Amino acid sequence: MPDTGPIRPEQIPVPTPRRSGPSGATAAPAHPASARRAGLLVILMLGGLTAMPPLSMDMYLPALPQVTESLHSPAATVQLTLTACLAGMALGQLVVGPMSDRWGRRRPLVAGMALYVVATALCAFAPTAGLLIAFRLAQGLAGAAGLVIARAIVRDLYDGVAMARFFSTLMLVSGVAPVVAPLIGGQVLRVTDWRGVFYVLTGVGALLTLVTARWLEETLPPERRHSGGLGETLRMMRGLLADRVFTGYMLAGGFAFAVLFAYISASPFVVQEIYGASPQTYGLLFGLNSIGLVGAGQLNGKVLAGRVDLDKTLATGLAVITAAAVALLLMASGALGRVGLAPIAAGLFVLMSAMGLVLPNTNALALTRTPHAAGSGSALLGTAAFLVGAVASPLVGVAGEHTAWPMALVQLVCALAAVACFLGLCRPWRHADRTTG
Repeated sequence: MPDTGPIRPEQIPVPTPRRSGPSGATAAPAHPASARRAGLLVILMLGGLTAMPPLSMDMYLPALPQVTESLHSPAATVQLTLTACLAGMALGQLVVGPMSDRWGRRRPLVAGMALYVVATALCAFAPTAGLLIAFRLAQGLAGAAGLVIARAIVRDLYDGVAMARFFSTLMLVSGVAPVVAPLIGGQVLRVTDWRGVFYVLTGVGALLTLVTARWLEETLPPERRHSGGLGETLRMMRGLLADRVFTGYMLAGGFAFAVLFAYISASPFVVQEIYGASPQTYGLLFGLNSIGLVGAGQLNGKVLAGRVDLDKTLATGLAVITAAAVALLLMASGALGRVGLAPIAAGLFVLMSAMGLVLPNTNALALTRTPHAAGSGSALLGTAAFLVGAVASPLVGVAGEHTAWPMALVQLVCALAAVACFLGLCRPWRHADRTTG
């Protein structure tokens, strides 16, 4: 795959956000105070859009054991409801991303969010595990619009180090979702069953859809849109995949996301079934881990970005994830003797926190190479992440519900694969000065 060569710091523009109206025409600069308000509103809306996938999955996590009993299905089958949602988000991004390059960001986004609300409501009424899996697939397909277009909007507005900082800022907003979602899910289960979780998600999705339709401005003007059809879209994606460095960051981010999703999929059973924690305790531990992820993301965006080469920060994050996965495997397999919940929780906290150094930087470094096709590039990044995560999800349950070693083994294998893609394809030592400054 060809490498277009290193991008020098002086070649990376760090623009202020470009504002445009719904029609795509560039608007005149606003008064500084109103610009700050508009900027905050955009951050909150984009954060909400990127928060919907973790919100859709994490609120549901404390209810997984209850779903197995209610629908009379084994844990491996119920975990497929997570896999179906992930697969839907992966495939949906491949469709919506190129659509947003052709028709702009607003129309595909609002349509996708409206369909998400309908699919989520159907999940609440699913009478069988099979139908719940089907509705979760539809929910993922529709919800992909918010995820892929939010990333594309960031690429419309920012580049280089500024983009990495903005992704870290988004992590602060969207990171609230995994912090509060299991807590909300646990509290919802106190007053109703698992179906109530989907009622709450339906309401949140409807509110976000209304806010987005009313206040989110178009960021892709008509002159920057692609007018071609399916053939041009496929050629564009083929060109992106032919870029070895873009593909390396895409795969490294995808495997890192699989480490994260192995934790998301297995942790309800590991923490509650194996170590005997209540749904509320599980929610608190999950929230602490998410705080670690958000804190590391802010360290990346506020302190490291612009001072430390993004590739070096990414390498550090991958190294910490790998070390934490090794420690978890040793503990889960019994190599260190019988351990309780506290050491396992500490290992998971370190692993989750390091994600804050990996996920924003893989997105930023990859999208820096796609100024001509932000929607398609964002779609490929999201699809790779969710497809690998969807494969990892059922693997963590192959040995049943009474051992944690499959989760740790899947995490270690995926972490090593991420390191291999980063070193073998990105070859950061060849362009060490690319993203500093």
